[in-house]
Amino acid sequence: MSGRGGQRTLFQSWGSRVSRAPGVPSGPRREAAPGLAPCPGGGVRPPRPRPGPEEEEETDDDLLLLAAAAEAERGPGGGFCAAAGSLWIYPTNWPVRGYQERMARAALLANTLVCLPTGLGKTFVAAVVMYNFYRWFPSAKVLFLAPTKPLVAQQMEACARVMGIPPHHMAEMTGGTQVLNRKEIWHNKRVFFLTPQVMVNDLSRGTCPAAEIKCLVIDEAHKALGNYAYCQVVKELSKYTNQFRILALSATPGSDTKAVQEVISNLLIAQIELCSEDSPDIQPYSHERQVEKFVVPLGKELAEIQNAYIRVLETFAGRLIKIRVLAQRDIPSLTKYQIILARDQFRKNPSSHNAVNVTQ
Repeated sequence: MSGRGGQRTLFQSWGSRVSRAPGVPSGPRREAAPGLAPCPGGGVRPPRPRPGPEEEEETDDDLLLLAAAAEAERGPGGGFCAAAGSLWIYPTNWPVRGYQERMARAALLANTLVCLPTGLGKTFVAAVVMYNFYRWFPSAKVLFLAPTKPLVAQQMEACARVMGIPPHHMAEMTGGTQVLNRKEIWHNKRVFFLTPQVMVNDLSRGTCPAAEIKCLVIDEAHKALGNYAYCQVVKELSKYTNQFRILALSATPGSDTKAVQEVISNLLIAQIELCSEDSPDIQPYSHERQVEKFVVPLGKELAEIQNAYIRVLETFAGRLIKIRVLAQRDIPSLTKYQIILARDQFRKNPSSHNAVNVTQ
């Protein structure tokens, strides 16, 4: 792993008032290291190479990190570790892809929506961002939200492979995790992989230490529409603190501009990092695909179920069509969206005649 310089740290961006221990470097450091060593205060840092004769008089780095981390611990929510925050870590033991490094750097400094086609490394970017916040805030919480239990487990495994966060600092929480156990897990762990429903429930119960959360990664971010659990999480979390970073991930951020804008607003996104399938940045890593369409008939059993469903639908939709609430005449092709749209239009412009008929 190596430290990447040339960008502002959160310490500089947020204007943190945490004072530096004497001798702590003020700018990013570049260090190459094969592994990670413990950082006082609970974080991690790259081990320094064995000093040569010309470096023997340098201040002991361990003492500097200890002083900075101890001061950071006194701040709310774990505080910012100035020594760890003087650089950010990017893994060079994996092939370095320019677009991934660019996206990770951007996501450290602003709430970011990362849009990448499936299979091109959104989880890798998330793991890098989570790891750096894990270092920068030695006692804070870092969260990864995914919409389903299988995805939670899959993303936890993938992130663990990319960055060296100690397993005893990580936890997986889904609906199957007992409520009483979750309170203890929130207290003892630092990096969490969970479903948004669990997060909403624990925020409402007060068992989640909301003020200590510094990084929130949201997978399948295109789901953040209406009153979906992702939207509730961000809304509730904002009541406790505004000092947290959001990284949203999606291969398809929305079907139209309006949907994308709603996702951006609901997740407090400040910038978008986008690569489409035609982007030059990803061409060396993508493969040509040939799509062939096969139409599979339903079969006798499924066709009977479909016909039974249509007969039920005709009973209710036929009445709505008769009183001109629904304009769709072809009931088998009627969609949920068309029904909801018709309902909303009826609520805005109801006629007294239709209202009487509907309530009869």
